[in-house]
Amino acid sequence: MIQPWTYNQLLKVRQYRPELVDQMLDAILTQQAELRWLVIVGAYIDEEINLGKAAELLGIHRFELQEQFVRQGITLRLGIDTPEEARAEFAAITQWNEAASQAVQHK
Repeated sequence: MIQPWTYNQLLKVRQYRPELVDQMLDAILTQQAELRWLVIVGAYIDEEINLGKAAELLGIHRFELQEQFVRQGITLRLGIDTPEEARAEFAAITQWNEAASQAVQHK
């Protein structure tokens, strides 16, 4: 059973061995789809990432995620506030366009 102090110690370890902690977290989030969803949606709700970035991290199209959020009653934050958000939106749209183009070519 994980003790409350474990989280504080992980944060401390991450200060001098970030790769070790990041690899562990990446493995957990890759294996645990529900936890990955909760972490990413939580980051979106807390305004740490935008809708495009959340969709990219979840591996789905932005509009699909937007529909899921609406169904689940999660407030949408639409629009771009920063250059980073603009780049993330552009990357998500580009990724979707490439996937759609490849799907059409394989038909």
